[in-house]
Amino acid sequence: MIDLDMSPYAAFVWSAWAVSALVLAALAVRALVAARRWSAELKRLDPEDRA
Repeated sequence: MIDLDMSPYAAFVWSAWAVSALVLAALAVRALVAARRWSAELKRLDPEDRA
């Protein structure tokens, strides 16, 4: 069984997990937005892709 009782350290551990999850999610979203932007720019610049 997993023991999730961290008594005096629970606030630190759970907040650290939450901050880490938020940062990872923000980085993933940022990467997806950048990839879409680069893809749109490539389509705009590539003359062979205008079919």
